[in-house]
Amino acid sequence: MPPPKDRIAYFYDGDVGNVYFGQNHPMKPHRLCMTHHLVLSYELHKKMEIYRPHKAYPVELAQFHSADYVEFLHRITPDTQHLFATDLARYNLGEDCPVFENLFEFCQIYAGGTLDAARRLNNQSCDIAINWAGGLHHAKKCEASGFCYINDLVLGILELLKYHARVLYIDIDVHHGDGVEEAFYFTDRVMTVSFHKYGDLFFPGTGDVKNIGEREGRYYAINVPLKDGIDDASFTRLFKTIIAKVVETYLPGAIVLQCGADSLAGDRLGCFNLSIEGHAECVKFVKKFNLPLLVTGGGGYTKENVARCWTVETGVLLDTELPNEIPDNEYIKYFAPDYSLKIQGGNLENLNSKTYLSTIKVQVMESLRCIQHAPGVQLQEVPPDFYIPDFDEDEQNPDERISQHIRDKNIQREDEYYDGDNDNDHNVEDGL
Repeated sequence: MPPPKDRIAYFYDGDVGNVYFGQNHPMKPHRLCMTHHLVLSYELHKKMEIYRPHKAYPVELAQFHSADYVEFLHRITPDTQHLFATDLARYNLGEDCPVFENLFEFCQIYAGGTLDAARRLNNQSCDIAINWAGGLHHAKKCEASGFCYINDLVLGILELLKYHARVLYIDIDVHHGDGVEEAFYFTDRVMTVSFHKYGDLFFPGTGDVKNIGEREGRYYAINVPLKDGIDDASFTRLFKTIIAKVVETYLPGAIVLQCGADSLAGDRLGCFNLSIEGHAECVKFVKKFNLPLLVTGGGGYTKENVARCWTVETGVLLDTELPNEIPDNEYIKYFAPDYSLKIQGGNLENLNSKTYLSTIKVQVMESLRCIQHAPGVQLQEVPPDFYIPDFDEDEQNPDERISQHIRDKNIQREDEYYDGDNDNDHNVEDGL
């Protein structure tokens, strides 16, 4: 008998792609709509459970972020920002991290997706959970950074730690996963592994191979700093060698995989030569460990290639090979002129010599050898999932203004696809 298929939960809210960072800003959340429609056009939704995430509550966001920062994000608007010059500077809002219409709701949706994904994994109601809107790995406890406002990955990992003694975080974005590494730098309960371009002039400027964690977290931060032009063969060989050793040594109970697509060839901000197949090979490799797996998006600034990449990787997680010819969909014109799914590797000069990559690998393996065995955790009571007050709609005073929470519960969007007779009955999750 063939082994049972993985149960895959996929989180998406159409509103997440409607926000606009500004005309010249490289971050285009519209790429999330393009990805979703491409996933639909390949009919991958029929093989997954599709959920609309709840909008994360401020109290949930404050599990990692400072309450004053969350409150400021909630309060600030494009019309009022001129009144808060000091606070904008304190929280690092400005050119890279602009204040735009519906900023806080955007954060609530993408963070809610990652929280819901972690909770479904914890409850064993799925084996793999996907939130392409998540993966915003630069946000810090008290400030925005690198187009990221709320660090959904840290929130998701904290949720997984309620049920798992050890969580492994893997990051294949072209930029260093600094916000996640910093959050867990002093603990052995999370191992962070980031493969990224490293250089003084490349954002965020952190992620040297020598940065390995401190105190209880010493040796539990792994950095794989790379130079321009790395290709599929070099990247995947290094990735598989290191990740296989990490899993064997650390024995994680769950894995969080950040699939930033700016490591692809031709990215507007990236400088690697990876093809989609090379990028997806990493996803395929991580899936083979058969551990609870939370998959997110991240960077990616050539939006048609982002949509291609995350659609292919949705297919990989479903063990489904996709035809190269893109089916008709609402955004088909973006994939002209050849309308093909795969993109080739680039032809930038590969500055990563075999000697350089070998040196990095040796240093990483040396760190892993310093870990005697997977750290244990004392037994403790599992903290509850956040209690979010619900409302008995029958007891609501009809003269009172309907709260946003209740209004959200009654919405059925026309541009989202959920299998089933009544979306609000089975395949939409509006809250916890």
